[in-house]
Amino acid sequence: MLGWEFPPHISGGLGTACYGMTKGLDEIGVDVSFVLPTAIPVDPSSHVQFRTPQDLPAGQVEWIERVEETFEHVKLHQVPAVLQPYATPEGHEEALTELRKRSREVTKTKSVPGSSAKARRKVPAPALPKGSFVPGAGANYGGDLMGQVQRYARLAMELAAEANFDVIHAHDWMTYPGGIAAKAASQKPLVVHVHSTEFDRSGKNINQHVYDIERMGMHAADCVVCVSYLTANIVKSRYDVPADKVEVVYNAVDLPNAHAAMAPISHNEKIVLFLGRVTMQKGPEYFLQAAKKVIDKYKKVRFVMAGSGDMITRCIEQAASLGIGRHVTFTGFLRGRNVDRIFQMADLYVMPSVSEPFGIAPLEAMSHNVPVIISKQSGVSEVLTHALKVDFWDIDEMANKILAVLRHPSLQRTLRTHGGIELGKLSWRDSAEKLLDVYQRLAAPPKGGK
Repeated sequence: MLGWEFPPHISGGLGTACYGMTKGLDEIGVDVSFVLPTAIPVDPSSHVQFRTPQDLPAGQVEWIERVEETFEHVKLHQVPAVLQPYATPEGHEEALTELRKRSREVTKTKSVPGSSAKARRKVPAPALPKGSFVPGAGANYGGDLMGQVQRYARLAMELAAEANFDVIHAHDWMTYPGGIAAKAASQKPLVVHVHSTEFDRSGKNINQHVYDIERMGMHAADCVVCVSYLTANIVKSRYDVPADKVEVVYNAVDLPNAHAAMAPISHNEKIVLFLGRVTMQKGPEYFLQAAKKVIDKYKKVRFVMAGSGDMITRCIEQAASLGIGRHVTFTGFLRGRNVDRIFQMADLYVMPSVSEPFGIAPLEAMSHNVPVIISKQSGVSEVLTHALKVDFWDIDEMANKILAVLRHPSLQRTLRTHGGIELGKLSWRDSAEKLLDVYQRLAAPPKGGK
């Protein structure tokens, strides 16, 4: 399994999803070797067994040794690199206009089993351009992005040549070249997992290099796993991937362990929470515009923006220009226990994403008994019934629904009660069972073969 993030080294939902999937696979006895592009300290509560580069600091090796025997089915390989390739692209105002237009015009439909697919076209593998950076990447990048991706691919190929395994599973575009290289070295089937596409991140102004890599990975794969039907439809229509090799496997959430409830906050403000990357894709400016409309009618409220990203300065300036600075708190990036604490404080969670392939954070909010408002332009809206839904661009409706939850305790109780019931239908183990079915189909010898 090839992935770019794993807790605690995460910038968003990708790392959380990889953790959950590997945990579910571990529970059903699937052996996983997870290859990361960085050497990092790890969570001592992790289910992963760690195998590390020789040049790790001694203290880090000791940290990892403490968790080596926690779970038996997962091993982690780490190779140095520091990249976070999910930021706001240049020209994002035009991208937002295009996405608003598309969201108004397009009626979302689930894919129909057995529907016809466009003929598969062979896509030449583009050479990764040297010295190129993704526009709008911001300061979170450490060095040459495409060079790092290419280096990771070489290391994945070397590991594949030595390891004993049945299937390669690559998460998101940064690892697709590594998946293709590992497939060439091992002649094993390749699964690529689409957590996000370039159209989600950039709208109309896509980065052509990234798109080419995504398309190359999807066409080289034996199966393309998507996190929602929303994403599956993009994969089939924008990348020309045959429908018969696309599978949908929803993400899930781990319910928090029982613990003493945190004491209520000392003031009487209601807390409305945004938690995620502060980038164009996540819609933070719509959150603030809706906040202004709420505050004009309801003063005892505080809007908390938890997260970091290349739009953070712009959002702070926006809050000031709207005259709502006193009612808005920016926490920066949160992890671990601090995420639990902020959810425990929240009265409402809002995810106003412009384009969200899935969206794990609303499930995390519901697992902490927090009602949620989510954008209709999200994959998680396919699996949640007891969540309020709104178009990301409709700030009037977003504000009205925020006010309804804050003003009506009965609505809040209903969303919490039924949301908790819905969560019981989603588990990483179930997702892992679906992945195992994909693996077994791909690894099985062909009929009439050896």
